Amino acid sequence: MNLILMGLPGAGKGTQAEKIVEKYDIPHISTGDMFRLAIKEGTELGQKAKGFMDEGALVPDEVTIGIVEERLNKDDCKKGFLLDGFPRTLAQAEALDALLSGMNRSLDYVIHVEVEKDQLVERLTGRRICPKCGTAYHVLFNPPKVEGICDKDGGEALIQREDDHPSTVENRLEVNIEQTQPMLDFYTDKGELVTIDGSQGINEVFNDIDEKLKTIS
Repeated sequence: MNLILMGLPGAGKGTQAEKIVEKYDIPHISTGDMFRLAIKEGTELGQKAKGFMDEGALVPDEVTIGIVEERLNKDDCKKGFLLDGFPRTLAQAEALDALLSGMNRSLDYVIHVEVEKDQLVERLTGRRICPKCGTAYHVLFNPPKVEGICDKDGGEALIQREDDHPSTVENRLEVNIEQTQPMLDFYTDKGELVTIDGSQGINEVFNDIDEKLKTIS
């Protein structure tokens, strides 16, 4: 099965990716992992990507899609893949479509884990981190035994990362929504988009995804 997994920050996409990969034994391919592998293997495209990344610049689409092609041609992708973090733009979605067509392959589903914006803000702004050991907590869903104090380090005050401050979270979500919507429209028009209610519990979300994946022959 050939899949793309989409979802805004805080939607629980990473957790669902782990469950899909575990059950269906297909490789989980994230953008970062693809770049790191290409750079490690010293491919021509990997070296080009490294040059842009070292300068703090965005890797151009033509280089990115080339690296995607290299990755999808590897043996472990013969029976399918789960793309995560790619495509990020409509142009990349269209390029991926052309790439897969050239490989005589096609997407089965684009799984969109959807959660309302206000719920995402609650999830993201409630995160707390121990500055010493890095243990993560959530003020609502996974609080420490003593408010504001790390269970492991005791006496170590938990902090909120800059990225998780309300104003930062709101801005990040708006940017992601604006960028994501054209891709959702694109995959809806192609009949490949499957929207899953991500506001449910982790297992309920996966059960909904699993029911859809079972329809792939």
